[in-house]
Amino acid sequence: MDGKVFKDMARATLALLTAAALGAQAAPTAPDPDADLAVQAREAWAKRDRRRLTDLVDAARAQNHPLAGWVEYFDLNARLSELRQPDLDGFYTRHAGSYVEDRLRNDWLLELGRRRDWAGLRRDHAGYQMRDDREVACYALLADHASGNRIATDAAQAAWMAQKDGDDGCQQLASAMVDAGRFKPDTLWAKARQATEQGRPRAARQAVALLAARPLDQQLAELQDNAGRYLSRKARSGPRPEAELTALALARVAANDPGQAGDLLQDKWSRLPKDLQAWVWVQIGRQSALRLQDDALAAFERAARLAPELAWSDDALAWNARAALRAGQPAAALRAIERLGASEQREAAWAYWKARATRLLGDAAGARAQLAALATAPLNYFGRLAAEELGLATPLPAAPAPLTADERRAARSQPGLARALQLIALGLRSEGVREWNFSLRGMGDRALLAAAQEACDREVWDRCINTSERTRAEIDIAQRYPTPHRAELMREAQASGIDPAYVYGLVRQESRFVLDARSHVGAAGLMQVMPATAKWTARKVGLAYSPELMHDRDFNLRIGTSYLKLVLDRFDGAQALAAAAYNAGPNRPARWRDGPVIDAAVWAENIPFNETRDYVRKVLLGGAVYAQILGLPLTSLRERLGASVGPAGAREAGLADVPPAAAASAP
Repeated sequence: MDGKVFKDMARATLALLTAAALGAQAAPTAPDPDADLAVQAREAWAKRDRRRLTDLVDAARAQNHPLAGWVEYFDLNARLSELRQPDLDGFYTRHAGSYVEDRLRNDWLLELGRRRDWAGLRRDHAGYQMRDDREVACYALLADHASGNRIATDAAQAAWMAQKDGDDGCQQLASAMVDAGRFKPDTLWAKARQATEQGRPRAARQAVALLAARPLDQQLAELQDNAGRYLSRKARSGPRPEAELTALALARVAANDPGQAGDLLQDKWSRLPKDLQAWVWVQIGRQSALRLQDDALAAFERAARLAPELAWSDDALAWNARAALRAGQPAAALRAIERLGASEQREAAWAYWKARATRLLGDAAGARAQLAALATAPLNYFGRLAAEELGLATPLPAAPAPLTADERRAARSQPGLARALQLIALGLRSEGVREWNFSLRGMGDRALLAAAQEACDREVWDRCINTSERTRAEIDIAQRYPTPHRAELMREAQASGIDPAYVYGLVRQESRFVLDARSHVGAAGLMQVMPATAKWTARKVGLAYSPELMHDRDFNLRIGTSYLKLVLDRFDGAQALAAAAYNAGPNRPARWRDGPVIDAAVWAENIPFNETRDYVRKVLLGGAVYAQILGLPLTSLRERLGASVGPAGAREAGLADVPPAAAASAP
């Protein structure tokens, strides 16, 4: 669950609701009898109308409202800076075990951290269930440290390194560790380099500020403002702090122009310490790989030669492996994969590519064993590819035993699930999704199937699918890959001349079949079409268009399938490129296909955007699965992926490593 949204709410409230502003509040607005109290409370919270929130709390208690906990949550969150522990304890008691209890506890722990109330924080933290807030994790360690308990340096460093947004809790923890002599300068510089690689300048500034050297702090601000100017006027190769800043400046240049950074490093900064030169070459390689440039692998190899002992981030190693796959260098790919962290190596993607590299290096038996382990999960993109490469069938899983009346009753009577469905029905989807996910904790397969079915029956398709996907041994394919709006979707897909299974796979990924889905950038409806795109498509295909039509199911399907057809035609029917274009815009995959003709799976792995790469995998896998469900042809994932990808007009040329599409041969 994402606690950041609610954390931001709390911070905004604390910043805006001063005592003076409170005294200037307008007269309270009476509760609207036609709107649910929880909806009104959310609106009052957004408007910072605290007097109205008080009235809404009174009304919710008087009515014994089923969402009274949420009404109270918004009220208490709006005045968190004024509360004392008894206020919270009363709320915890009234709503024990609920999501809002833990949500408010999360907010309160952040408030206690800002107050530096370490005793109160340690006491309240014991009841915290979610444990998913990075800043709270840092505050908890800091509270232990402040109470005289020795915390492990590794634990403190891991919590600080996991910080992304430069928050107070993790920064205070790091400051305390520096004061105690537990964090050395090399740790602070490592954080600054990590933050720079991740594009988080504030976190880098905070790390350097802990060095207590004002000139360094000022110099970092200058190089972040204009790295090129800093390198030409102020950068130095030594002593070490100056060299670190120069490396950060070169990394900033690499983010915009890796070739220029490489030239600068060779021509002017070859006297930097070897480990810093190597780190800069890693950044050059990573940025070149993201741009699908042929010289990426050379930069990675140069880094490895300069400082073999240098630890790379998993992201850099992943791009090293992708660049090696793209260059047809299986040994280099295998080396990079085997340097990934243990959890990353267990991911299906890297297990698959390790098997592919192993096979190309001549170990057919080893590759077969690795692929066989993956092939046991054919509802996974890489598992299905592995099964097809081994020539194995990929049948749909057998339906589980029907849910019993008791199992259905238990799901229906689970308070958190009931509240979540009510919140979603009221339009409070964000709150409902969080309550739903919290309520699923600890459920076994049968309970998850029953909860998923409740969502399916209510046509809350995103909760239906996501909940069913949590099961391990028992898989209900009708829940995981439902077919709502079947007649309408089949009609529009066929009218546009598109495979309906492909459309189903795309809609499942785009909106989870939520009719009123709307993205943060304004894409709307089942097929999540942007307004400008819808208007352009309507003009192209001769449809009347108005913005309100995007919320009409049939029109949304018609405009979405029409656009998808245009994209497919642009890419000669290539489903992988069309899916990438649907997600990232057509111009990007048109650029991404430039270069050598390569295996389509390798091309998909090298998509520079994490979201689009995952999107393409899931749309194509969904298409293959839906083809089985609907009894349509083209159930092979490899057929949908295609044999190879190259520049427009290039002849299809499969590589020796690619098995035949229809009948995969074993390695």
